[in-house]
Amino acid sequence: MTTAHPSAALPGKLRLWPLLAGLALLAFLWLGPLPERARGSFAAHMVMHMGIVAIASPLLVLGLTRLQPGIFRGIPPQLALAATFAEFAVVWGWHAPALHDAARLSAPIFLAEQGSFLFAGVLVWASALGAAAGSDRLATRAAGVGALLVTSMHMTLLGALLLFSPRPLYACADLCAPAAAMTPVEDQALGGVIMLIVGGASYLAGGLMLLASVLRGPDGTEPEASFATRPARPGVSP
Repeated sequence: MTTAHPSAALPGKLRLWPLLAGLALLAFLWLGPLPERARGSFAAHMVMHMGIVAIASPLLVLGLTRLQPGIFRGIPPQLALAATFAEFAVVWGWHAPALHDAARLSAPIFLAEQGSFLFAGVLVWASALGAAAGSDRLATRAAGVGALLVTSMHMTLLGALLLFSPRPLYACADLCAPAAAMTPVEDQALGGVIMLIVGGASYLAGGLMLLASVLRGPDGTEPEASFATRPARPGVSP
């Protein structure tokens, strides 16, 4: 009788690192210095936003699928596209000047904003990555690809608008103290860059990873071999 090495159980425990990392990131974003910093800096506010929807949310979804592999099983493809439009409404709505200024000046509205960011982010990633991970249906994975790529595009567009705007879009840029050594326009542009790099890249990478799974076919295998690689039939030249 042999005894298993203590490290044999380690890989199973390490499988949950995405869930733990996502929770730790949320704790840092909400309990660290960023909430106070975000009251006077648009860029700090954007770090919180992108940290929630583009980093913490996919980590949480990946961790949950490892903890309970069937948790997102059976999610219909239509939900992925609906989740995309829901996140579009949440992201663009909270970046409308009136709502954004209110969230930076009012703690209850700020909490509502942050909660809606987390809900929308988890919904998109769960409907895209979570459903696809437990499904062999091409329609489900293809819908996930569309959801993540569309989200990447609208975040890129909003980031570009913030980056290239010639004037501050929010009254809070004047009411709140901006980041040291930065004008309100520069602070806003930095927030746009953060959205472009973190938000756009995260959703684009997720969409491309799902696209690769779609191209591998419904059973996760490589596509059918090309004519040049098929074995020649007897009496037929390749």
